[in-house]
Amino acid sequence: MNETNDVFSSSTPLNIGIIGFGPFAQFLAKTMIKQGHILFATSRSDHSQLCSQLGVKFFKEMDPFLDSNNYDVILISTSILSLSQVLSSIPFHLLRQRTLFVDVLSVKEYPRQLLLQVLPEETDVLCTHPMFGPESGKNGWEGLAFMYEKVRIRNEDTCSRFLQIFRSEGCRMVEMPCEEHDRQAARSQFLTHTIGRVLAEMDIKSTSMDTKGFETLVYLKNDTIKNSFDLYSGLFLHNRFAKQELKNLELAFETVKQNLLNKMTETS
Repeated sequence: MNETNDVFSSSTPLNIGIIGFGPFAQFLAKTMIKQGHILFATSRSDHSQLCSQLGVKFFKEMDPFLDSNNYDVILISTSILSLSQVLSSIPFHLLRQRTLFVDVLSVKEYPRQLLLQVLPEETDVLCTHPMFGPESGKNGWEGLAFMYEKVRIRNEDTCSRFLQIFRSEGCRMVEMPCEEHDRQAARSQFLTHTIGRVLAEMDIKSTSMDTKGFETLVYLKNDTIKNSFDLYSGLFLHNRFAKQELKNLELAFETVKQNLLNKMTETS
């Protein structure tokens, strides 16, 4: 009996309000719509035409967006740099019921701290990071990592139904503290973006005699520059571990350079 109820509960459509309807939110929305969830959105840019095509109700202003529906989930999909300003503009008194707030930002300690500071105490908080995007997830989400931390969850049913969106698509569900996410992401995501930015500054391009390794570097450069510099700077400014990784990269480069200079001296 309980198992049947759980299956029914996880398949019940969620009313999801999305704040910030840029490319990443649009990418997530398509799968949510496919699964039957009911979506609403607001954003500083006018996406009303696209939302009409997708079947998402769009609001140009925050007040009517928040006052329009009994949201199960409000998904925060702003840029890292604009998060504080966006959260301060939300009229929480218009919420009609206890709501689960979820962020999908690429850093985690920073939104966790802000959400706990700004949100009403009775709201639930789930911090997440889908470790993929429109390019890497264009052929499906099977096997792609989805990180999350249940920061403040009282309504386990709503939280489970939201996580089921990603679990049912085959994501590799990774539950970890926001601090550990940022520690690992500084070495993986931030470092990857940094190398890609350096290669872009060098303006590397494919040649007629590319090795597989160089093809990988060109792909990394091209993939990196698809992302805004605001995203990259947000990864640096709001992940306290990123600054050390940048120092580590500088030190490693100097070490490699010095090893080459030493070899020159030995052979001269």
